[in-house]
Amino acid sequence: MPEAVSLATAIKTLLRPGQSVALEGFTHLIPYAAGHEIIRQGLTGLTLIRMTPDLLYDQMIGMGCARKLIFSWGGNPGVGSLHRFRDAIENAWPRPLEIEEHSHAGMACGYEAGASGLPFGVLRGYVGTDLIRQHQRVRRIECPFTGEKLAAVPALRPDVAIVHAQRADRRGNVLFEGIVGVQKECLYAARRSLVTVEKIVDELTPSGRMATIVPASPAMTICEVPFGAVPSYAQGCYPRSNAFYIAWDGISRDRDRFRAWMEAHGIVPECRVEELSR
Repeated sequence: MPEAVSLATAIKTLLRPGQSVALEGFTHLIPYAAGHEIIRQGLTGLTLIRMTPDLLYDQMIGMGCARKLIFSWGGNPGVGSLHRFRDAIENAWPRPLEIEEHSHAGMACGYEAGASGLPFGVLRGYVGTDLIRQHQRVRRIECPFTGEKLAAVPALRPDVAIVHAQRADRRGNVLFEGIVGVQKECLYAARRSLVTVEKIVDELTPSGRMATIVPASPAMTICEVPFGAVPSYAQGCYPRSNAFYIAWDGISRDRDRFRAWMEAHGIVPECRVEELSR
């Protein structure tokens, strides 16, 4: 089975400064615990990849982890802006942030191409948008059979993919239940992957419909991390903290308040913890 290790060991082993990392999860099963560990280990210069970056990436950007963001739609769901993301774009605080924006369909197509070992993906998309004029990572191509004009996007192949799931068995198979996004495609596209789970069990027994099982892979590391998606939710395990998503709007607006909140919750680089203890 894939090696099961502690979360701190997994992040230290898998991820290096300057690499690309995708932390995926749609609405729920967002791997907050893993993202917080990346912050604690002081990893910087990262290219962060994610469909719909929300509070987790706001925290990682605000703590200086990111050099570049590849994304589609970024915001605090149902509340408003991501203020740390916005501050990085408008004021280069805490450091400049390069962005590469796509549509949801374009991101999914890029992951699918990466998972399939192809250099790019093709879709009917980006029509009526300015995205093609904004960067060179979306191109118009012509179908060689029909002449139809299509969009091409480069394959997404993160150095490391990180996702959260409800359970994994001792052979390394992983069970996702409820709404899923591109977790499966992301895992297959990445060079190495980390799956945090609520629990490691002897046998996987889906509790209902909307169950997805991803087979074990030698490139996959598994960590048992209970409540690894909090404050988002894990269907069948715990609900989302809507109150926190609302509160984050105020916490993240001010740089000092943001940093104070992160420090109070121990989500700061280890070197910073040592400074604070002096």
